Amino acid sequence: MHDGISVKNVSKSFGGHVVLNRFSAEISLFGVTVLRGSSGAGKTTLFRLLLGLERPEAGEISGMSGRKPAVVFQEDRLLPWATALENAALGSDDARATAALEKLGLGESLCLLPRELSGGMKRRVAIARALAYQGDILFLDEPFTGLDEENKRIAANAMLAAQIPILVITHDDAEVELFGKYCEIVID
Repeated sequence: MHDGISVKNVSKSFGGHVVLNRFSAEISLFGVTVLRGSSGAGKTTLFRLLLGLERPEAGEISGMSGRKPAVVFQEDRLLPWATALENAALGSDDARATAALEKLGLGESLCLLPRELSGGMKRRVAIARALAYQGDILFLDEPFTGLDEENKRIAANAMLAAQIPILVITHDDAEVELFGKYCEIVID
């Protein structure tokens, strides 16, 4: 594998609405890369293309083959019938999931169902699931939604402690600062 992801002249539209038009970028897989752009600029669409959840209509994406991405989507995507531990262990195991939940301050909530969790707790379970998966690149789409300042800091530290490349979408400059040093790609 080389040290980055290459996006060359990628175009994608939905129902005639062009979201990305001949977009190109070189995404380094060292440290933290922040994707910026106005609402509707195509940041989430780019993530979905990189993850293979969507296909570009034109252009080429390389550098993702053989990678094991861990993802925190905009929505928590928790199974309503599964406990916090069971949700966090999807794709990993109970030991790694427990460690991730404890790192995020949820050690006392392992047996709670999503309906028993606050919005911020659900978000941390989704983050714990991505961390427990132990991927080799972390995709974060608005990862701090619903978290107070202290839990944002705790979550950012846990993500950085994984010591894998991070690609993050956020509109909040203060949230970006939680990651320390980063590079930026603007989508417009």
